[in-house]
This record gives sequence, structure tokens and C-alpha cells, in this order.
Amino acid sequence: MPNVIGVLVKIAIASDFHLGYERFREDAYKQAEVALDEASKAADAIIIPGDVFDMRVPKPDVLAEAINLFRNLSKKGWKAKVTEVQAASRAYTSVPIVAIPGTHERRAQGVENPVNLLGLAGLLIDVSDGYAVIEKDGEKVMVYGIGGVSEERFLETIKKLDPKPKANHFNIFMFHQSTYELLPFSEDFVRFDQLPKGFDLYVDGHIHNKVEKKVHGKHFLIPGSTVLTQLKDAEQEEKGFFVFDTATGAYTFHKIKSRRFVVVKVDMTGKDAEQLASDTRKAITAAVQSGADMPVVRVELSGTMKKGTRGIDVDFQGIIKEYHDRAIVEIAKPGMETIESSTDVDSLRKGSLENMSVKDYGLGIFVEKLKQSKYGLSIGPSELFELLSEDASKEKVIKKALEELFPSL
Repeated sequence: MPNVIGVLVKIAIASDFHLGYERFREDAYKQAEVALDEASKAADAIIIPGDVFDMRVPKPDVLAEAINLFRNLSKKGWKAKVTEVQAASRAYTSVPIVAIPGTHERRAQGVENPVNLLGLAGLLIDVSDGYAVIEKDGEKVMVYGIGGVSEERFLETIKKLDPKPKANHFNIFMFHQSTYELLPFSEDFVRFDQLPKGFDLYVDGHIHNKVEKKVHGKHFLIPGSTVLTQLKDAEQEEKGFFVFDTATGAYTFHKIKSRRFVVVKVDMTGKDAEQLASDTRKAITAAVQSGADMPVVRVELSGTMKKGTRGIDVDFQGIIKEYHDRAIVEIAKPGMETIESSTDVDSLRKGSLENMSVKDYGLGIFVEKLKQSKYGLSIGPSELFELLSEDASKEKVIKKALEELFPSL
């Protein structure tokens, strides 16, 4: 049971808007706008577990979009207010919109991130490394947040901060990390039983499809992204956000209008080029006709074609162009991805990489290679990865990286 009886506050959980995502930039903005607008009508407060932006240093026009989005949201007649904040950043508003930065916003230590900038502008509260108390009619909800940090530092951060629930509050622990139970890819990923105990609800971002689990006997929720990005099978489900009723412990998933994503599978076994082309067109047509929007259709080919026939004999580019005004079509052919090691093969077979982004996968390989080389610098492998990939100032970044790599110079 929660630490307080009779709480009357409803909390909306929306995440991973990825504002500025180049491929579907308009979708990212519009679907975030719809999700936040509907969430503000359905709940007393909104919490956002990371990846508001798609990049660490958003372009000025993307930052302007976010400012307009949250400024409009902050003008709504909120009955709930934030009455207490103890976090790494100061609070400049009492509007009950509480967020943390995610992996896409994570920057080298000591450098401002774009979510923090929205907090400094008074458009939301960045609750990283601390908590905010949301109050309505005397009832209190505490949201403790840890913004996205390198995986190998997350447990260290938990131990350092030592998050604790507050008595007579409904307590939420919010973070943005990979978890081993969902992505059994690295021993650095936090496990459910390593998360701090005593909270009434656990909320995570990062994964782009919704997840409903239990941690320490309490609900663990990931709302998923509000925009298509990874084009994995799990993203075929509709996008949306959760609303959690802190009085009853019940929650609902609210769907939003979003671009459809359909995965169709075509078996090539024993087919010649003409038959495969025909079957591919039929599969795409069926997917397109099931809705009136401009869906993304991913065709996954499997099997071995008729002896003497090759996939190159099929004009797949021509097929894609046929549907240019009805759908965004992708055709995944066997052999397009290179498997680097047996470990990767096992992970793929188990489906453990299903929800992992390309960046996270690359980061995992980078960290693992450094460990194998007996890496022993004071800066963590993930922080070094972020430092080396920083865009803001190349000269400054290279200098810092060299200082870390060769401190005696």
C-alpha cells in the first residue's frame, strides 16, 4: 500500500518525445503536443522520464518548438502545484510538469543539457538527482528522479544519492536507464532488485514500447515513445501515455493518434523473382489499405529463393517507388546486417536487442572493448564515449579527451 491513504492525485506519464528527430520531425512535434495536451486534461500532473529531445544540442528551431510546446502547457489552469524541490537544479515554476534528461540529452559531466535549459526557463522542473513534491488539496506526491547517466555509473549514483521515500506521501522513483530484465545485454545494466526500495511506483523511459512490470511488488511502467524511431516489431503498437491513479493504484493507457507502423513478413522459399515481387506487392498493399494514413511499412524477407534465382533479380527499389504516395516502405533483405561476434548472435536469437537503439548498441560494444583492454582511466567508459562524440566544441572536447587519456602530457 502507498505511504499515505486517500491520495487524490492522478499522474500522467509521457516519455521519449524525441523532438527534432529528423526523419519524422513533424510527427515528433505534433504527437508530443497531442500527448501532453491530452495528458494535461486527464491528470493533475505530468512526469516525463527523459528524451524530450532527440539530440544533446538541439538546433535553435527545435529548441524554439519545445519552448512553445511547454509554454502553452504551463499556461493551463493547473490545480496541483509543486510545493517543494530538492534537486541538482533550482526550480523556477510551480507548474506540475516534472522531467529528467535521458540518454539522448546526456552530455559530458558539468555541461548543461536541453532539459535543464527548459527548467531554467521556468517551463518545467528538472528533478535530476533529487525530488519534487506535487501537492493538490493537501495530498502530496513525491517524485524522485535520476537523469540518464552512463550505465556503469547508475548503481554508484543510486548509492551516492540514496533515494528514500517520504512519509505521508505517494512516492515515485523515475529514471531513464536500460534494465537487465528487459535488455539482457550487459552486466552493467541495473536489475530490478537493485532499484531503491520503498517507493509506490517505478517509472522508466528509454524503451520505445510500453512496458508493464512489477518491482519490489509495485508497478513498474514505461509508456514508450510518442514517435516512431527504431522501427522495431514492438513499435507496431499504438503510441500514448499512462495515467496513474495514486488513490487506487490503478492505471490506464491513453492512445494518441500517431503514424502507423506495420511489419509484414514475406517468405521467399522456392520463389522466383516474379513471384517474390508479386507477393511483396500484395503484402504492402494489404498493409496500406488497412488505414487511411501514410504508414511506415517494413517488409521482412526470409527463406531461400528458387535455385538459380537471386534477390538482386527483384527490383525492390521500383516496388518502393510504386507506393511513394501511399506509404513509406522499407524492405529488409537477409544479409544486410553484419554480425560481429557469437555473443551478438546469441543476443539477436533471444531478441534481447529488440528495443536497443543503434547508439546504445554501439556504446555497449565500445564499453566492452575498453574493458577487454583493461581500461583504467578515472573517467568512466560511457562518459568517455559521450565526451568523444560531443558536438558543441570539437577543440575543447579533443583537449579534454587527450587530458583524460594522457594525463602525464
